[in-house]
Amino acid sequence: MLVLLPPSEGKAASGRGAPLKPESLSLPGLAGARAAVLDGLVELCAADEEKARVVLGLSEGLRGEIAKNVELRTAGARPAGELYTGVLYDALDLASLDTAARRLAGKSLLVFSGLWGAVRVGDRIPPYRCSMGVKLPGLGALGAFWRAPMAEVMPEAAGDGLVLDLRSSAYTAAWKPKGAVAERTASVRVLHSQLVDGVEKRSVVSHFNKATKGRMVRDLLRAGARPKDPAELVTALRGLGYVVEAEAPARAGRTWDLDVVVTEIH
Repeated sequence: MLVLLPPSEGKAASGRGAPLKPESLSLPGLAGARAAVLDGLVELCAADEEKARVVLGLSEGLRGEIAKNVELRTAGARPAGELYTGVLYDALDLASLDTAARRLAGKSLLVFSGLWGAVRVGDRIPPYRCSMGVKLPGLGALGAFWRAPMAEVMPEAAGDGLVLDLRSSAYTAAWKPKGAVAERTASVRVLHSQLVDGVEKRSVVSHFNKATKGRMVRDLLRAGARPKDPAELVTALRGLGYVVEAEAPARAGRTWDLDVVVTEIH
């Protein structure tokens, strides 16, 4: 099982220990592309703070993030699973998992990133600010920039098992499963169901969508689940108490779409 996660804007304030070692990151086939984005980002932030703020889409209150980008090569790094602190990662709570579940997380979880392309949760990276939606001078839109290098490495990373795609739309732009990999891929949408005047109404709520996905991955890891395809994933999730609606795609080469329906949001 390979679980594709988005990063989070929320990150630990600082790294710790040794700085980034690019050669130690997973998916070494991305090394050249990572170097290009890192060079471009550091150059932008070191040369013109105001331009960098606009390019990166930062508010005035986040101007300090630019200085962090300048120091990316020398700043302390920490495992990606500790660095990201947003809603999904708070619900996932990797640090509190038992040893077996953490080991499975290290093998199964892959975090997409505008700067790094994709990293595993054990990869040590420094705090940074660079979303997939950024148009970096000299490289253009990062979602488009990453497509070619990701197409080279992701089929091998996916292997012959399930791909559980929990990325947000900005990050799906960097890689879309094709062919046999697509047929083993399941995308999940979280729907909130409630009765309004006796009629069921369903809606997507962003914050709780992320929290539910984090809890769902946590439950799969704690259970030691290793579904091989979307049908087995549906069975595993239902066994964990989730209400899942799924239908196999009508055509070959298409991904599965799963709806996880919740009645309480928290």
